Amino acid sequence: QVQLVESGGGLVQAGDSLRLSCALSGRTFSLYNMAWFRQAPGKERDFVAAVSRYGFTKTYADSVKGRFTISRDNAKNTMYLQMNSLSPEDTANYFCAAALGTTAQRMNDRQAINYWGQGTQVTVSS
Repeated sequence: QVQLVESGGGLVQAGDSLRLSCALSGRTFSLYNMAWFRQAPGKERDFVAAVSRYGFTKTYADSVKGRFTISRDNAKNTMYLQMNSLSPEDTANYFCAAALGTTAQRMNDRQAINYWGQGTQVTVSS
């Protein structure tokens, strides 16, 4: 059984940086394309970024391009999201996601996701 555990969320000020981590256990990490989604109160869960199995392909939502960087370390079974220049609009619960049998380009579709983490809260004050 795959388990995803996020960490690194917190309360920061506008303009600050934060790095989220997602650890996968239960299966071989490199089998999975990985992604981050986020959900603000009262809103849908939106795609943020995705990375292919070995990190060669990365995709981003337009709203985070140039500010966020997704990466992974297969030796540590961990994915990361480096978030820079944070704004209050980035406030949300951030979820880690894993999928088999797809591509990084299709990871923006929630229907492609096989496993979800429990989420980590990021709050950006103005």
